Amino acid sequence: MNNSMIKLMNDGFDGEPSKRVLQYVKSKKEQNYPVVGIYCGYAPIEMIQSLGIVPAILCSFSNIPIESAETVLPANLCPLIKSSYGFIIEGTCPFYSISQAVIAETTCDGKKKMFELIADIKPTFVMDLPQLPDELSAKDNWKNMILNLKTFLESSFDRTTSDEQIERSLQSANRKNKLMEKIFSFAALNPSVISWQEMYDVAFIALPSTGEEIIPTLKRLIEKLEKRVKEGFYFGNHNTPRVMVTGCPIGGDATKIFNIIEASGGVVVVPDSCTGMKTFMGQFEENTGDPIGALANRYLKIPCACMTPNNKRLVDISNMIDQFKPDVVIDFVLQACHAYNVESYKLGQHVSEKHGLPFLKVESDYSDGDTGQLKTRIQALLESV
Repeated sequence: MNNSMIKLMNDGFDGEPSKRVLQYVKSKKEQNYPVVGIYCGYAPIEMIQSLGIVPAILCSFSNIPIESAETVLPANLCPLIKSSYGFIIEGTCPFYSISQAVIAETTCDGKKKMFELIADIKPTFVMDLPQLPDELSAKDNWKNMILNLKTFLESSFDRTTSDEQIERSLQSANRKNKLMEKIFSFAALNPSVISWQEMYDVAFIALPSTGEEIIPTLKRLIEKLEKRVKEGFYFGNHNTPRVMVTGCPIGGDATKIFNIIEASGGVVVVPDSCTGMKTFMGQFEENTGDPIGALANRYLKIPCACMTPNNKRLVDISNMIDQFKPDVVIDFVLQACHAYNVESYKLGQHVSEKHGLPFLKVESDYSDGDTGQLKTRIQALLESV
């Protein structure tokens, strides 16, 4: 059976994920919880939550506000940056409106300069991310940056946290992440019993929630997935090409790549990006006596293309290929994202030479003007399997 109209997240958890999260953030603010906006997977959510502050993922995946952004920003800039800025100057991102401050990061030069512009609108703390993760000083520098963020949040919101509170937050996150990894593991079955859309919906809702809040829901979802296995519910069949999509963050209008893959006869079993699986993979070290050091160590392991050398991305890709058994790998690169674009060459070599899999790099933006071309290329890729 393959019925994508049946939603995993029904029974009181249905509806648009963005609306559900907005409702959650609004209810928290009504209970006098401060709200801070975040853009990137490097924002240390567990430390934020230990202060009783709610993280809100800011809007950045729509083509609509880009025209407004280009009145200030260059047209040949990454669409994610232009979309983020356009939402702010148009006042159309509800999460930004609710946020009392923004946590940003130096993952690319374009974002850094955009953050300078929005810092005049709302308090913005920019975290200087070490981008040579193998250097001995990297962890200490990132730990100091997290401590600086802690000071900023404590002074901005008149709240305090402690090592004990942060440790509890890490332990809670570990329990949440283990359940998220279990949910993702249902895509490793052949055929998969969970769709890319469901994986994204669960990830979007789970990210800003504490472990205590979301764990009961995640357990119910696992029970539903186990029921699917018993009842023979699945997406595609044993002959449907299984696709791993890696690369730049994907959401909103950028999810066209997933829709094109499905329309071309494939099924996405590995949505590997910081808006998909990546945020929940791996565990924090517990009971080290240095919870902020444990935070720094875990976050520096996120293999974004801003890191150099980024060997961990190749290791993680190999591990996911071994677990999820994709037939092809597609690297999704946003236009003008030079780090991911350059790194794609090395990634393609790794996928082809180590795993013998077909590899395709696609470079795109948030518009639908290239949909036909992308479908032609992806259909040809899947037909080669």
